[in-house]
Order: sequence, then C-alpha cells, then structure tokens
Amino acid sequence: MAHGALIDGVEADCLTVADRGLQYGDGLFETLAVHGGAPCLWREHFDRLARGAERLGIPCPQPELLLRECRRLADGESIGVLKIILTRGRGGRGYGPPIDPRPTRILTRHPWPDYPTTWEKQGITVTFCRTPLGENPVLAGLKHLNRLEQVLARAEWRDREIAEGLMRDGRGRVIGGTRSNLFLVRAGRLLTPRLDTCGIAGTVRDLVLRIAGGFGIEVLERDLGRTDLVAADGIFLTNALIGVWPVRRLGTREMSIQDLPWELLTAVRRATRTPDREKGI
Repeated sequence: MAHGALIDGVEADCLTVADRGLQYGDGLFETLAVHGGAPCLWREHFDRLARGAERLGIPCPQPELLLRECRRLADGESIGVLKIILTRGRGGRGYGPPIDPRPTRILTRHPWPDYPTTWEKQGITVTFCRTPLGENPVLAGLKHLNRLEQVLARAEWRDREIAEGLMRDGRGRVIGGTRSNLFLVRAGRLLTPRLDTCGIAGTVRDLVLRIAGGFGIEVLERDLGRTDLVAADGIFLTNALIGVWPVRRLGTREMSIQDLPWELLTAVRRATRTPDREKGI
C-alpha cells in the first residue's frame, strides 16, 4: 500500500485469502484522525474496539501495543487518517468460528479527505437514502466489517454538492448518515437517534453525549422520523474525521444553522483535532 500498512506489526500489504475478515466480514474497524503526528481520540476509539471485540468474542490486542503501532504509522504525518481493522483471523469450519481464535490486526495510513472547507462553517447538503438499515440488536452500535448497507446507500448519489445521505430503518426511523451520527436541535435541547437495533455508536457522538451537560445542554436519545428533522431548529452530523458538519440543506429544504450550540460544537471540533500524546491508556 502506497501510504503504509502493518499486518500484525509487520510492514505488509497482503492478507491471506483464508482470513475470516475477508471471507465473512468477521471483525471490526476504527477510523482515526491524525494531527501533529499522533492519533486523536485514541481512548474513545480503543474503548469502542475493545467493547466490540468482547461482544463478538474476538481477543483484543493490548492497548499499549496497538497505540505503539498507530504512532509508528502516524509519525511525521501533520494530518492524515489511520484505519485499524481487527478480524477473527483464520480457522473454524464455514461460519463456525475457531474455538481459540488468533486475531489479525491491520493498520493502514491514508491521506486526509479533500472536503470543501466551506462545509464546516457554512453547512452541508444532505439527502435521504432509499436503502434501509436492517435491525439486529446484537450488532447495534458496533463498527463491524459488514458495511454493504452503507455501500449501497452511498451509491445512490453522485452529486458532489451532497455531502452525506441519511439512512432509516425498516420502520422509517432516521438512524444517522452513511458515515456519521445525527443530532437535532429543538427548543435548546439536543435529540439524537436511539441506536438500540441498528446504527453505529460513534466516538464523537459519545463525546457530545458526555460533555454537552457541561454547556448546560440536555441530550435525549429517542426515535426520530423525517418530520422531526423538518421541524428541527437545527441539525448537525458528527464523526471522527469531519468533527462536526452543520446541515444547511435537507433535501430541498433550507435549514438554519444560527441556533446550533456553537460553543459546544467548537469544543467538539477541538477535541477531534487534538493529538493524543499520552504514553498509555
């Protein structure tokens, strides 16, 4: 790989075809921002990876080892992206997993996405996707390797003016973007979709839930429909790379960004761009 890769700590760009991550999507992944030669939100990303690994029964690497490898790839990068993939490794019979799995860890380095600079302050245009999200409480919240729903949803538009697509479950509940979490502003409170049956519990979503109270803002997790979005005082999206994107246009409807909690959003953006230089966890 042109931009750097480690497989189980060794520089490599080839994976055995027998790996269960390739065969069955049997694994998890994390996408981290790199600023100033170090990963950002490291604790949040590792904690989510560890929770997902525990739920799937995949042994998780020690945090010190994984952080050391992340820094090895991030060193010298003023800005970039790191991706961590953890698979169950090889073995088992068909879908049946091995009794004593030996996981594969893959780290890759990538250039920073070329997003228009105007999106961050002036807001973005989003569309509604037709592809629904399947419901499965066992996998809800996990950032697992099975992303076909998001792939199909993202293939629905080619317009470069559209930054993101919102996805709903089979009951019509809006869950989030193809690669982002969703927040609505209504009467001074934040509303965000419940993720009890599908969707990804994003690291920046968790950050907002954790620090909003310090800004005097209540956050409610609830079921949200399309009408809730249309009636919102404001909408913004989050993930580890974009930080925060205000929504200026929802389909054909213009949305205001004036009532967004800008002090909170500024703090969130700062956190997503602060390199973690701690030596451990």
